[in-house]
Amino acid sequence: MANLHRGEIDAVLDGEPKTLCLTLGALAELEAAFACGDLVALAERFESGRLSARDLTRIIGAGLRGAGAAISNEEVAMLRAEGGAAGFARIAAELLKATFGAADEKAEAGEGPKNPR
Repeated sequence: MANLHRGEIDAVLDGEPKTLCLTLGALAELEAAFACGDLVALAERFESGRLSARDLTRIIGAGLRGAGAAISNEEVAMLRAEGGAAGFARIAAELLKATFGAADEKAEAGEGPKNPR
């Protein structure tokens, strides 16, 4: 079972439950794949909301490998998700939110460090 506090999510791919996690290694892989110089640039790239099928394959593949699966992007491209392309987009969005969204949610809830003024 996924631990959201560690940035993990659960997803069903090809009818089997999988855990995905964007570890530092997985994020470094995505920085290279998307030619982003750092995590801020990578997050900004994803904030655009415009992701291609190749992007989804890379994100989901990195998440699966980050959680320990030995799977290539070519193998990821052959998987099926409930809802088709929209299902893959949902999985990628959940994974990105688990990775990048936790700090934003805590700040909105009044938790965590405050920005000095």
